[in-house]
Amino acid sequence: MTTRREVLMGTAALLAAFGVGTAHAADTYPTRPLTMVVPYAPGGGVDTVGRIVAKTLGDQLGQNVVVENKAGAGSNTGSNFVARSAGDGYTLLMASPATAVNVSLYKHMPFDPARDLRPVTLVGKVPSVMIVSNDVPAKTLHEFIDLARKEPGKFSFGSGGIGTSEHLAGEMLKSVAGIDIMHVPYRGGSTVIIDLVSGRVSAMFTNQITAASLVNEGKVRALAVADDKRSPALPDVPTFAEQGYPDYRVSVWWGVMVPATTPDALVAKLDGAIRAAIATPEAGQRFTQTGVQVLGKGPEEFGAFLADETSRWAKIVKASTEQIE
Repeated sequence: MTTRREVLMGTAALLAAFGVGTAHAADTYPTRPLTMVVPYAPGGGVDTVGRIVAKTLGDQLGQNVVVENKAGAGSNTGSNFVARSAGDGYTLLMASPATAVNVSLYKHMPFDPARDLRPVTLVGKVPSVMIVSNDVPAKTLHEFIDLARKEPGKFSFGSGGIGTSEHLAGEMLKSVAGIDIMHVPYRGGSTVIIDLVSGRVSAMFTNQITAASLVNEGKVRALAVADDKRSPALPDVPTFAEQGYPDYRVSVWWGVMVPATTPDALVAKLDGAIRAAIATPEAGQRFTQTGVQVLGKGPEEFGAFLADETSRWAKIVKASTEQIE
């Protein structure tokens, strides 16, 4: 009969063997190309940042990092794919605010980000910017709010879909300013821009990457930056705080996550490689061009940030929109 001592010794041996195995895997990792899943269509901010990280991370690891776009269900399709993948360090997720928002927005999530994914590195962020069509007579945020109060429901704002940061940023302004502007959801942010430039929708709350190029080309006007300080990319545009709304802060952020089953040693190695990658002159130049503020926060800080974002957006989702089936 097997004694308790023998069971304990056998368990200890298995754990020791597992520890040696994972340590060895981390030492030799990676031995083949990695996949960076971007849970959106090509061309948007998440895709842009994902490709910068993939290129420079591949240089650090000595293996190609292939970007694979898996769009659908407000990023849930691609995120769920990663959550269900093997935790071997070869399948990465480029996460964004939807990772924090969707748990409150969707009634039936196919996965639980807090349980099924592990934070690796918080790469960076950009503030959201309120932009308006050139057909809108308001030149400042105060003028826009005054017009919206005088004619409730006349003005509209477009977003890439219900529950996106673009949508919730608009709902936040409606709440803090006490105005009635109509939300017009689209199938993606790029289609909103077409209608914004043509004047079919009045406003949009989008990331600085998108906003700066449109403003600099004279296609739209920027009224406010949703950060605690002005953006170097739009130095003449005041913040919401400067215009009387100090608590109005909305940022679009990006971070790398992996399946929850990924061992600590691999997470640590990936984190170090990603931080080194985004600190390279090549990445720095590309991030500067797009206005991305590089953060380079590790797993613990990223985890705390994600928990705070999830809690903060849950209140806004509950107050502003119905859940999606």
